Amino acid sequence: MSRVSGERGEPRVAPLTPTDWPEEMREALAALRPPRPRHPFPSTDPGRPRALNALGTLAYHPDLTRAFNTFNGHVLFGSTLSPRQRELLVLRVAAVRDAAYEWRQHVVLASDAGITDEEVARIAEGPDAPGWSGVERAMVRAVDELLGDAMVTTETWDALAEVLEVDQLLDLVFTVGAYDTLAMVFRSFGVLLDDDLR
Repeated sequence: MSRVSGERGEPRVAPLTPTDWPEEMREALAALRPPRPRHPFPSTDPGRPRALNALGTLAYHPDLTRAFNTFNGHVLFGSTLSPRQRELLVLRVAAVRDAAYEWRQHVVLASDAGITDEEVARIAEGPDAPGWSGVERAMVRAVDELLGDAMVTTETWDALAEVLEVDQLLDLVFTVGAYDTLAMVFRSFGVLLDDDLR
């Protein structure tokens, strides 16, 4: 039974606390670790964001969470894109979709990937902001095109294909799709920022 709230400033579905998570969530969380990771897993140091409101919302449906985490584990840790490229894409999705939860969580991961505060601001500004390299401008523009029309234009594709291999182009499109889906979840369910993200 869901706990729905229509009040402003409250989630539409109150996230389950970790003590209330079903046992199946352990397997669902383990699915985030692909069998052949290309990139390091994030630090588990105390004080790092733990995403408990997001996970507590997903805990209502551990089977779906396990399936999505298998996919998202690839996007995060198995992708042929670099962590920097991945975070450029994810942050641009969050900016375009005005997904505050996704934005705040991935500003932390972007910092891990070496993206500076100035570059984070540039991502929010978009592909026409000054300072982009050719391929990064094309990547940010591709996000806007995919979210706007579900297709990368020929001009942007050509700029990407000069640098990226086909597997990287596939990872680019699937990364945008994965984080657009998460933006829909966070916004539709009214997932609030955790205290460690404020």
